[in-house]
Amino acid sequence: MIVAFSVTPLGVGEDVGEYVADAVRVVRESGLPNRTDAMFTSVEGEWDEVMDVVKRAVAAVEARSPRVSVVMKADIRPGVTDGLTSKVETVERHLSS
Repeated sequence: MIVAFSVTPLGVGEDVGEYVADAVRVVRESGLPNRTDAMFTSVEGEWDEVMDVVKRAVAAVEARSPRVSVVMKADIRPGVTDGLTSKVETVERHLSS
């Protein structure tokens, strides 16, 4: 499965990059395939391991913020691996046609 999620600290002002970095650090240290862009961090793996990483990423932000907002989207597709790469490659292949 792939989960794309965004963790936003609330009540800490406009500059939230430092807090978001705490969440992304948890994801990167997990060892699971992941990708971060301007809006979301995507992580790929089995349900329990992905949800554990999301929970720990939220906790990292929550430790320094009075309130946290989380947005998640999941692609649950049993038997598919390397979806983070293959989905993008498929779109790029169609764009180059």
